[in-house]
Amino acid sequence: MNARPAGADAGRVRVGISGWRYAGWRGDFYPTGLAQRRELEYVGERMSTAELNGSFYSLQRPSSYQRWRSEVPESFVFAVKGSRYVTHMLRLRAVETALANFFASGVLALGRQLGPVLWQLPEREEFDADVLAEFLALLPRTTGEALALAERHDERLDGRAWLEIEDDRPIRHALEPRSAGFGSDAALALLRSHDTALVVADTAGRFPRFEEVTTAGHVYVRLHGATDLYASGYTDAELDEWADRIRGWADGSAASDGRPRDVWVYFDNDARGRAPHDAVALARRCDAAFRLGG
Repeated sequence: MNARPAGADAGRVRVGISGWRYAGWRGDFYPTGLAQRRELEYVGERMSTAELNGSFYSLQRPSSYQRWRSEVPESFVFAVKGSRYVTHMLRLRAVETALANFFASGVLALGRQLGPVLWQLPEREEFDADVLAEFLALLPRTTGEALALAERHDERLDGRAWLEIEDDRPIRHALEPRSAGFGSDAALALLRSHDTALVVADTAGRFPRFEEVTTAGHVYVRLHGATDLYASGYTDAELDEWADRIRGWADGSAASDGRPRDVWVYFDNDARGRAPHDAVALARRCDAAFRLGG
């Protein structure tokens, strides 16, 4: 579900989930008897976005991206989680070929339904200005730039690369670090110069929570659990608070620069099956807050 607040310049809000294939959701969020192949379709009828997490663990194939796209409405948008080979193994260093392979693997087959690309850093990755600057400079900012980068893939993608785009559209990026140095003025300045969102991550106190949302023209929120990482749900009061924050970011009233922004919100508290229920509940609050469904 998505909503646009009143006012021509207000941002759009999308609320969804991080992944959708979880055995514990069957017979709970998913009705008993629903075929597994229809689970994404079921999500698409109730939400406006989801994170693709499989892309973090391995390079997917174009046929997979095409299938996922075919199972949801045209208005549905996918965020894509960047490859852990880039973030956790290479640790953002010397990643040009790895980025080329990632974007050649089928990401561009999502076409107009490609949303932000999420880059989640490992827990012990500290802020290094030179490393971050070089990484951010390599990220493609349009699908045309992504195609040009993808064309430089290595032999591992020979015969299976997707090297087409429907049109040249912007690509948004979000960075989810887990060490406090990324909240420094130097880090924020780098992110701002590359229009990259610093993820607002609720991690039950496990990792720093950054709420500086002015580094990009969009806001990216990941809700991993209020009190128990990846497991606990959100109370009505907590969801009300998040809806208020989101409204402020969308209409600009809670941003230090007063600029309205699109807001992307994903629930990752999936261990006990709370994520989809919380996502639906927050989306309803956003609709009520903005007085407009979408």
